Amino acid sequence: MNRKLFLMILSACMLAGCGAPDGWTDAERSLITDQPDVMHVLTVDDPGEEALLRSQSSFLPAEALSDPLFNTLAAKMVATVTSPEQDGVGIAGPQVGLLRRIVAVQRFDKEGEPFEVYPNIRITATRGEPVPGREGCLSVPGLRGEVLRYQDIDICYTDPSTGRDTTERVEGFTAVIFQHETDHLDGILYIDKTVAPASKPE
Repeated sequence: MNRKLFLMILSACMLAGCGAPDGWTDAERSLITDQPDVMHVLTVDDPGEEALLRSQSSFLPAEALSDPLFNTLAAKMVATVTSPEQDGVGIAGPQVGLLRRIVAVQRFDKEGEPFEVYPNIRITATRGEPVPGREGCLSVPGLRGEVLRYQDIDICYTDPSTGRDTTERVEGFTAVIFQHETDHLDGILYIDKTVAPASKPE
């Protein structure tokens, strides 16, 4: 099947929520299981992929989080963002074609700077004034731009091990990554927020 057509069908199926007794649609299950460990990353270079990147993501139900497929997805998202081809610090569900509220973020504020996966993530509080910083994006290759971000935020997400919502305070560069990735879940790219047009790195 043509990749553009597949993405269109996948998007329509996910938005319609078709056939998901275990919390995953058939299209989502195929997307996760049929791809290699390093998943295809959607970019704005392809109009069909950009349309998906600019779509709204939905929350994952408890059934999806308790399904082994969640762990498969989490592992593949981390493998993708840490691959030599990408070498990123965060990745969101839409970037791998999945319109669900899930991100993988490198925790520079923790010992060992581990990558962790957060389902049903949202930012619930911000403190202080936003400050400018340079950003890039795996889905916007070859460009960087300056964006205003908060340095002190609260995140809320569902803990897969308990199924309960958890709130956590995050500061510094890691807070910036969370804001960048959660924007993806609302169909927003960093280039929509730059204080000047994004440009190629010098």
